[in-house]
Amino acid sequence: QIVQITSMGVPVVDISPPPPPPVLDSFPELASADPTPILGQPVVEQVADAAPTALEVLQAATTESSLAELGLGAYTPVGLIQNLLEFAHVNLGLPWWGAIVAGTVFARLVVFPVIVKGQREAAKLNNVLPEMTKLTNRMNEAKQSGNKFEFAKAYSELNLFQKKYDVNPLRGFLVPLVQAPIFMSFFIALRKMAYLPVPSLMTGGVLWFPDLTIADPFYILPLFVTGTMFFIVELGAESGVDNPNLRTMKTVFRIMPFVILPFTINFPTAVFTYWLTSNCFSLCQVAVLKHPAIRSRLKIPEKIQHPTSALPQNEGFIESMKKGWKNAQSAQKLEERERRIKNHLDLAAKGPLRQTFTHNPLQQTPPIALAKDKDAGSKARPWKDTLG
Repeated sequence: QIVQITSMGVPVVDISPPPPPPVLDSFPELASADPTPILGQPVVEQVADAAPTALEVLQAATTESSLAELGLGAYTPVGLIQNLLEFAHVNLGLPWWGAIVAGTVFARLVVFPVIVKGQREAAKLNNVLPEMTKLTNRMNEAKQSGNKFEFAKAYSELNLFQKKYDVNPLRGFLVPLVQAPIFMSFFIALRKMAYLPVPSLMTGGVLWFPDLTIADPFYILPLFVTGTMFFIVELGAESGVDNPNLRTMKTVFRIMPFVILPFTINFPTAVFTYWLTSNCFSLCQVAVLKHPAIRSRLKIPEKIQHPTSALPQNEGFIESMKKGWKNAQSAQKLEERERRIKNHLDLAAKGPLRQTFTHNPLQQTPPIALAKDKDAGSKARPWKDTLG
């Protein structure tokens, strides 16, 4: 308030509003309004601009971090599996359990042609197994007796037989060599995602396992996985080769699911979701590939049921592996010897004639000198350079 004294000596109180603050001089548009709201208006507008809306808060809460932001999804086999699962979850809109199931089925469909190839090879090998067994036994007997000529003959006949019928026992390892890396990649990828953990995996399950990052609280998935593995061994073994030497391996595979159950029972449910889906796909695959019309369509030969006497005797898997390794070593030595003989013959055909006798028959030699030369020649054996 400003007090003024008039000419009559009566004080007059000036109740006019005070002038605006100097800071408003630079904002002439604000000086014409009421000072009280003017002073609070810029602060309220700044606060309103800085504060997020309810929609923005909801969107920020529901936005998932990508696997790349979490340090996953590289260009390794494990990272490619993680990228596949993320694509099914984000782009296709599937929940995590559905993405795992879809990714598993997709991977198994990709390797299905390899499975069909393995079935063809197993059927062809089964149909010619008795003849191959006879040739193999001949080769083993010749090796044990030390008859290298007979061993070479049996080995050559076996090779010609395999080429004639287009069979090779090593092709039976094609399916495990393809399936094992895929299984390990899925296993490591899902375990990394669960142990990190990926936040959305905690609510990406279904039924009694909503959290895919922890173990199954009721142990239902581990038991289902163990049971399906056992049935796969029982049913899948019939599509292979009826070889008694593989009975020991089949027995090991039968008890393997129960042996590994205590070690895998606490795995995250994300891993068991993949494992159970893969096992169910294998059971359906075995049932489909047993149908005669489908086997004919896929050009898989029909299996011939051989009598027991025509099959190889049960020597045990380990003994068979040892015998096969020794046969391979003997065959390698024989091939090396044949290669050396061929090289010497090629040198003899291209170069000058080599002397393979101890003396020149055109020259007259005294009897005593001839006897000495004969003894020296028997020790020298110059033909060893040719035969090796």
